[in-house]
Amino acid sequence: MANKIIIDGSSLTLEQIEYFLYENPDIVISKDSVARIKKSRALVEKWVDSEESIYGVTTGFGEFSNVRISKENIKKLQENLILSHAVGCGDNLPPFIVKIMMLLRLNALARGYSGVRLQTLELLIKMMKHNIIPVVPSQGSVGSSGDLVQLSHLVLAMIGKGRVQIIKNVMDENAALSKIISSKTGLKKFELSPIVLEAKEGLALINGTQMMTSFASYISIRAQKLIKLADLSASLTHEALRSTDKAFDPKIHELRPFPGQITTAKNVLAMIKDSQIRKSHLSGDVRVQDAYSIRCVPQIHGASRDAIDYVTSRVKIEINSVNDNPIIFPDTHEHIEGGNFHGQSMALAMDFMSIALSELANVSERRTERMVNGALSGLPRFLTNNGGLNSGLMIAQYTAASLVSENKVLSHPASVDSIPTSANQEDHNSMGSIAAQKCFRIMRNLENVLAIELLTAAQAIEFLKPNKPGNGTSVAYNEIRKVVKPLNGDRLLYDEVKKVSELIKNDILLKAVEKIVKLN
Repeated sequence: MANKIIIDGSSLTLEQIEYFLYENPDIVISKDSVARIKKSRALVEKWVDSEESIYGVTTGFGEFSNVRISKENIKKLQENLILSHAVGCGDNLPPFIVKIMMLLRLNALARGYSGVRLQTLELLIKMMKHNIIPVVPSQGSVGSSGDLVQLSHLVLAMIGKGRVQIIKNVMDENAALSKIISSKTGLKKFELSPIVLEAKEGLALINGTQMMTSFASYISIRAQKLIKLADLSASLTHEALRSTDKAFDPKIHELRPFPGQITTAKNVLAMIKDSQIRKSHLSGDVRVQDAYSIRCVPQIHGASRDAIDYVTSRVKIEINSVNDNPIIFPDTHEHIEGGNFHGQSMALAMDFMSIALSELANVSERRTERMVNGALSGLPRFLTNNGGLNSGLMIAQYTAASLVSENKVLSHPASVDSIPTSANQEDHNSMGSIAAQKCFRIMRNLENVLAIELLTAAQAIEFLKPNKPGNGTSVAYNEIRKVVKPLNGDRLLYDEVKKVSELIKNDILLKAVEKIVKLN
């Protein structure tokens, strides 16, 4: 991928978004998009000089849509919109989420149906390139009329009345700790000037689903990898518990042909192929079948995999959609007031994703419990020698149980709730922003639950030596052992869980395994 992303409003991909976060490529608006942007802008300027009442252009907003605004107050109207709507609360959004917001809003406006000036979008591009990241509070959106509050804080920085952080690498865990400065100061550092909003621009910049969709985009990117890592983690546990591979036979899954189920079964078989551990227990193994958390991995993980794929398909649509109001059609000289800003699609998608990721964590914790429970595993209790003096991995499973329990609460759908706003003009709201932020927390919890399972499974393998795991599981075991040594006696485990979690978050573990075994 060249160090450049062409923005046209229609073809942005999740792969490009990930590349954008890590490599900070140049952002260029396509020539066709530039022409459409200029054409729709010319129409807005024509309307400003007319007597026509056009929502948000020559009228007030929401309940004030029946109030006509004079031409001399058009600029003040747009600035007032931003000032009055920037009422966020709570912790600030992670800088990388804000940067995705900037890219997604640019992409939506680049379609040329919103009436903004090209120079306004050019400032947004320059801010992204220099990593001038607006400080945006996380709370305040009800997910209809878009994420008005958060996008208003973003635009506040563009007009020189907000706060920003200048961040070298937005994916650095410490990025949020960067010094907060005024946006005027931040822009001036790179010889940039704040914009003065013209007709329709304030409304066009904040009427969108970009906060919830930024979370949804990042979660979708991560979820596609986490489902593979869940298969990997289950495979290492499969080895640790000396489980049978009969339940992964493709003949079973062809009779219930859910795509995710079939894929998961293939992944596990590929991971444990040529396992010495498995071969050593083929003779004399009296078990007919394993517990559900092992035997039903294809069915459980597969259902989540299918859900992740569905949600990702919805996110791909949303990141390339026009979602402000009114929408301008320059070819027919129309403006149509509608509701493309409504976040219901992302709200339902994020609630579904929350359930899918929570289930991966649920079954992972159950597998961890089976490994540390000597009565179930046939291994030393809590995977430690000299038990009693040593507690081993007893409390690691506690932590997994805690995270899983938290996920169950967070999985309650936000989208089934609604509360009216704007004097009941906005009488059904999506709560998509809440759904997305809850899902983000669930995703992070899942990463740690999988880290605990992987750490536990690696320790269990120690008691099965000299037999070695399979082709893929051996790679996973070796990668874990690069950062965490076998547990020979009690020691501080906090840092070790974190180290394995970093292998997950930074894709180190997945990349290492996929050099040997390609996971689907």
